[in-house]
Amino acid sequence: MQLRSRLSCLLALALVGTAPGVLAEPPAATPYRWSNVTVGAGGYAPNIVFSPAERGLAYLRTDMGGAYRWDAKDRHWVPLQDDNAVSSHMGIESIAPDPRDPNVVYMAAGMNAREPAAILRSADRGATWRVVPVPFAMGGNEPGRGLGERLAVDPGDPRTLFFGSRHDGLWRSDDAGARWRRVPGFPVKGLGLPKAREGHGGVSFVAIDPTGAQPGKRSQRIWAGVAQTGAGALWRSDDGGKSWTAADAPPLLAAKGVVDSRGVLWVGYSDGIGPSDAKTGAVWRYGRDGSGRDVTPPDWRTSGAEGGFLGVAVARSAPGTVAVSTIDRRGAGDSLWVTRDDGAHWEDMGARSRRDVSTSPFLLHEGKGADFGHWISGLAIDPFDAGHVAYTTGATVYATAGMSGKGAIDWAPWVRGIEQTAIITLISPTGGAPLVSGFGDLAGFVHRDLTRSPEPSFINPYLSNTNTLDYAGRAPNVIVRSGSLYVDRARDASLGRSEDGGATWVPVRVPPQGAPPARDDLMGEAAISVSADGATMLVSTRIPQMTRDGGRSWQAVRGLPGRTRTVADKVDPRAFWAVDTQGGRLLASRDGGASFAPVAGRGLPKDLVPAGRQGREAQSALLATPGRSGDLWLQAGTRLFHSSDGGAGFVPASGALSVELFGLGREHLFAIGTLGGVRGIWRSADRGASWTRIDDDAHRWGGRYRVIAGDPRRAGRVYVGTDGRGLFYGDPAAAR
Repeated sequence: MQLRSRLSCLLALALVGTAPGVLAEPPAATPYRWSNVTVGAGGYAPNIVFSPAERGLAYLRTDMGGAYRWDAKDRHWVPLQDDNAVSSHMGIESIAPDPRDPNVVYMAAGMNAREPAAILRSADRGATWRVVPVPFAMGGNEPGRGLGERLAVDPGDPRTLFFGSRHDGLWRSDDAGARWRRVPGFPVKGLGLPKAREGHGGVSFVAIDPTGAQPGKRSQRIWAGVAQTGAGALWRSDDGGKSWTAADAPPLLAAKGVVDSRGVLWVGYSDGIGPSDAKTGAVWRYGRDGSGRDVTPPDWRTSGAEGGFLGVAVARSAPGTVAVSTIDRRGAGDSLWVTRDDGAHWEDMGARSRRDVSTSPFLLHEGKGADFGHWISGLAIDPFDAGHVAYTTGATVYATAGMSGKGAIDWAPWVRGIEQTAIITLISPTGGAPLVSGFGDLAGFVHRDLTRSPEPSFINPYLSNTNTLDYAGRAPNVIVRSGSLYVDRARDASLGRSEDGGATWVPVRVPPQGAPPARDDLMGEAAISVSADGATMLVSTRIPQMTRDGGRSWQAVRGLPGRTRTVADKVDPRAFWAVDTQGGRLLASRDGGASFAPVAGRGLPKDLVPAGRQGREAQSALLATPGRSGDLWLQAGTRLFHSSDGGAGFVPASGALSVELFGLGREHLFAIGTLGGVRGIWRSADRGASWTRIDDDAHRWGGRYRVIAGDPRRAGRVYVGTDGRGLFYGDPAAAR
């Protein structure tokens, strides 16, 4: 268990040091201060849950970035798992605040079915956690993560918990989550571990009736929803879980269930488990006698009856007031309905809604106004204020305080402190903005101010994912990028060029290749690089191409294998480099990318396959030092090698550090890796001879690292992109 640059001159000196050595023990850490680069949420948050025990207390769970708690005093979201080093535990399957004690909260954590899963308990609102590994698998980042809540705390006896498993039926604990056993009488046993790419909904929610709950006595009525075809959608127990009876339900999957303060159960149904497969759905109400009736909003039916209902919330302070929301309503767009008379009448709040995204302008990144949102599965009404409503989308969390009024409903992002994105690539140019990033789903941004949510900048072309970025070393306002597109968007260009530091872009298109001719550049696999003066661009298509006129004309590159990524020298515009992994050779171009030929590469290992990282999102294992011609760094496997003579000779440059990722800074070399049994973020001031750890046990972010780069203008500054907890920048503690 676990508790919780002058540029050229300065850069010419950046990575000079002694010969590499081997350290017997890990060195002492260098204190760093870490901060998120502000975007403001950015990813899918499957649900938000208010505490019924204290006003202003709420929790948010995400699919790959951990959980957050709302701090009402300081008015920001507090990340609760930055000290967690277990990757899988950043995928939160469910979250349940104790209904009586506001200090106690539980989480079910597990990213995928074949990764470690645990139930976490905190007695200090998530500051520290007791972690209990469990025998049932979870899927916090699998299809169906918007179902729930699967984890429930008995309001009568808070030491009793139930958990609805995706794969293994219903489970319970009678000692506050320390030990778990399967509920023997529950009729749905589960389907076991899924096949690859197969998703199980399983027991989708557990809802315990709070009426009549007496301290120390276990509640008797328990509802369990099932999102498994042919297994019965809804089950009820009136004896604390010993026996179960099937309830009336539509021929759909039970997605979300909530019991109000009177003991009335409200269920959202869908024909898919979400977030992208729901075609139809329904809303049902179940009275105290257990009988159910269809209360689906009528205008949902008349508008096409499209999309499932994965958002359901009750107003505990106003019985009979309920909100529901759709998911995958592609025709009319997703919306939210509210009833104040137990489902007799519903009002579509979408028509009255306005959204102010001035604090999160990145939400306009697709070139359209802020709509109601997509992938809406989280929906909550403040138990102490029926006018305070929040819902989650695939990119943000919206909230309003005006749901009770009769005029326009004003929504705004409720995201201060939340950074939940996947960073694919980044650069810190020698001029212009300090940071340019490539994101998954959100394209990427030019970060001129690291503390403010950025304006949309990666347009023309718009790419959902940015896979590679490069800048011209002597003309840093020239930036190029490549990426991939959503399947339902027109495929016209997947490469872009900017000559003003990323403020504006023009598409770059490579001629068709092969027989029959095909646009190989549109597959998202082709990386792009730019010469030091910005005049030449190389694109690693099946037949690598070079242009010197901004893409108006192209010529095939000689001597360069297809799909081989190139790296431009940051000083000499005639020089490019590449690793021929299959031939085990380092290649160089001295004619501005027109042709490549092998260079000696003395000192490199014979096997260079590890230096050719696979996949379009993989970072280059070969980097050129800014401000220094012919200065190269190459990662082969877990070892670094350095050349100061254009690749003629290399020397080992990682010492005892086992390297996963590395980046170059003004005066330092940075890496993600393991030394002395400690995995973390490391810095070297002597060309990799020795290393100092610069992260700490409070900043682990699940160990989900994607990219690292130093700042060529600011000594000590490093940028780290994670897979789920956003983008960070770190500075020596004494530097700020």
